[in-house]
Amino acid sequence: MFDKSTWIKLPRNVLQGHGVLDDLADAVAELYLSGNPLLVTSPTPERIAGDRIRAQFDGISSVSLDRASFESVERVVEIAREKDVGYLIALGGGKPIDVAKMASDHLDCGFVSVPTAASHDGIVSGRSSIPEGDTRHSVAADPPLAVVADTELLAEAPWELTTAGCADIISNYTAVKDWELAHRLKNVEYSEYAGALSQMTAEMLVGSADSIKPGLEESAWIVTKALVSSGVAMSIAGSSRPASGAEHLFSHQLDRIAPGSALHGHQVGVGSILTEYFHSGARGEWMDIRDALSTMGAPTTADELGIDDETVIEALTTAHEIRDRYTILGDGVSEDAAIEAATITGVI
Repeated sequence: MFDKSTWIKLPRNVLQGHGVLDDLADAVAELYLSGNPLLVTSPTPERIAGDRIRAQFDGISSVSLDRASFESVERVVEIAREKDVGYLIALGGGKPIDVAKMASDHLDCGFVSVPTAASHDGIVSGRSSIPEGDTRHSVAADPPLAVVADTELLAEAPWELTTAGCADIISNYTAVKDWELAHRLKNVEYSEYAGALSQMTAEMLVGSADSIKPGLEESAWIVTKALVSSGVAMSIAGSSRPASGAEHLFSHQLDRIAPGSALHGHQVGVGSILTEYFHSGARGEWMDIRDALSTMGAPTTADELGIDDETVIEALTTAHEIRDRYTILGDGVSEDAAIEAATITGVI
C-alpha cells in the first residue's frame, strides 16, 4: 500500500499535424487562460512564423532572444510583469522554449510550446536547460499547458536539428538502462510505466530510421510524436531519468571541455553508442544505435562531432563527476577502458 501521493503534470492538449500553427488561437482558447499572451521567440522563428501567431491574438506582446541564459529569463519575466500578461507562448527551438519554461515558473503562469524544430524533447518536458559559462543547468519546471507542433513547419527546419532530435530520443535506450541499474544497485525510485514509454520511443525511432529523410513531413511527424512521448515519460517519472543517463553526462562534459562543438542531441547520440557498449559489451545493441544514427545522417564518430579523440576520452573518463546520478559509469571508467570502448565502437 502506498502512503504518499504524486502529482503528474502533463500537457492538457497536444495538437500536431500539417498547418496546425493557424489553429493556435483555438488551441489556446480551450485552455481557458486569462489575460493577453507574451510571445517568446528568437530571430529565425520570429521571421518564419511570428506574424502568423500575432495575427491570431489581440493585445499580444513579443520578445525576441538571441540566446538562452538566466539573463534572458529575467528579461522575459520583467517584460511579462510590465505588460501584465496572462501566459507565455514559446515559438522556436531550444532557446525560446527553455527560457519561456523557466520564466513561466517564476511568473507562476502557464505557457504554450510551439516548436519550429524537432531538435530535443524539451518541447514538452518539465525540465529547462540553461547554459551558464562552461556548464549547463537542468532545472525543474512545469511542462507546457499545450503543444502545437506544425509538421509542415518542422519539416522545413535544418536537417541537422531533426537528426539531433532523433539522436536525443534514441539515447533513451541507455538512459533507461542506467535508471534500471540505479534502481537495482542504489534503490533509486523507478517507474515501470515511464521506463517502458521512454524505451518505446527509442525503439520507434530505430525501427523508423530508414523512413526518416530530409524534407519529408512524415519524418517530422514521427520525430515529434517520439519527442512528445519522451517528455511525457519524464513528467510521469517526475525526473529526467527516463531520458538522461550516462550519455547525457558525457554530453554535458563535452560542453565543458569543447563548448559549441556539436548539437546536444548529436553528442548524446554518440554518448549512447559508448555507454551501450559498457552495458552490453562488444556484441551488444550499440551497433543498432550506431546504424540507426548513421542511416539518419546523425554523427557516430568524434570526427563527425568536430572533436578530437583525446577530448572523447577525457569526457568519458570524467563524465561521472558532472552530477550525483548513478549510471553505468559508476565512480568513473579508466582511460584504458574508455579507449577500448571508443575504438571498438568506431567513435575514435
